[in-house]
Amino acid sequence: MPIDTNNINRMVSKSVRIWLFIGVVMVFMQIMIGGITRLTDSGLSITEWAVIQGTIPPLNHKDWLEAFDKYKIAAKKQYESIHADMTLSEFKVIYFWEYFHRLWARTLGFVFLFPFLYFMGKKKIPRWLLRRLGITIGLAILVATFGWIMVASGLNDDQRTWVSAYKLVGHLCLASLLFGYLVWTWLMAGRKTNPLKENTGTGKLYRLGWLILVVLIVQIIFGGLMAGMRAGLVHPYFPMFVEGENLSAVFKQKNLDFLNYEASAYVKMVVQIMHRTTAYLLTGMILFFFVRLRKLKLSRELKRGNYLLLVMIAVQFLLGVLTIINCFGKVPVLYGSLHQGGAFILFGILLFVLNKLKSRT
Repeated sequence: MPIDTNNINRMVSKSVRIWLFIGVVMVFMQIMIGGITRLTDSGLSITEWAVIQGTIPPLNHKDWLEAFDKYKIAAKKQYESIHADMTLSEFKVIYFWEYFHRLWARTLGFVFLFPFLYFMGKKKIPRWLLRRLGITIGLAILVATFGWIMVASGLNDDQRTWVSAYKLVGHLCLASLLFGYLVWTWLMAGRKTNPLKENTGTGKLYRLGWLILVVLIVQIIFGGLMAGMRAGLVHPYFPMFVEGENLSAVFKQKNLDFLNYEASAYVKMVVQIMHRTTAYLLTGMILFFFVRLRKLKLSRELKRGNYLLLVMIAVQFLLGVLTIINCFGKVPVLYGSLHQGGAFILFGILLFVLNKLKSRT
């Protein structure tokens, strides 16, 4: 049987696949750290975007006092509204999370760059993968740049307590795009045959999977708005919306000023209703998808992916409920960060199922 050299040239070695998977895990961790940074009000603690110099944190008491003073001035509204009694030791905690978030991003860059140069030198990266890695680099730069735009939206603004919710959503959407694109690239690299010649999937069911993915992305956007607006604090009850003493007063406001959302409990309630409604829709769609997929003759990997999808939507729904019912006075860091991480695990599992369904023979 003749050897398909064209196909071999498109195959990806095990070492490259492991490197890609490490990249997926590190991007996921970056998203998790970003969520903790937001939930601990740490995002405005570093007031400059120093790509090189920012690698070194304050090293002595004088440097720490200088960084604290910069925070008091540049994030004046947040400091006076939330952290007016903050000590230097407490400032070091929020500084740590923002610093760790930026340091992890720098580390991710090095983990990507040096193996990339090595694999390029060894000619282990096929042309199709090289093009996708180029797009990945571009997306990573865009995510980092928009991250600073987001942080800057909360600095030197006497009206803003946190960063702009809309710029936070923009940053999250770009991070989601980067994560999804890298996951799909890793899945393509794991193909035992030509990754560019996959089957078209199983008709309507395959298209339904992509529709579910679109709904999931919309839900992540609503989740970003929930986080950026602290919308969970308006009505921390489940399952009914009729509980709580202040709910009727919220609805009577009818103040749909989405630009000045910090002062509008009504806007936050609308966002929370959209997030909850989409959660029910997404859960129903995945249940329907699971039942329909079970009726097909599935490979072992696809069968496992289908069950993982069902388990993860249940876990994610539970985490959402736990986050909401613990939003009294402050969004819970543990549940909030796990809920965000759960959304991206669900995202990854759905991509896995779609990839296996697409290449199903």
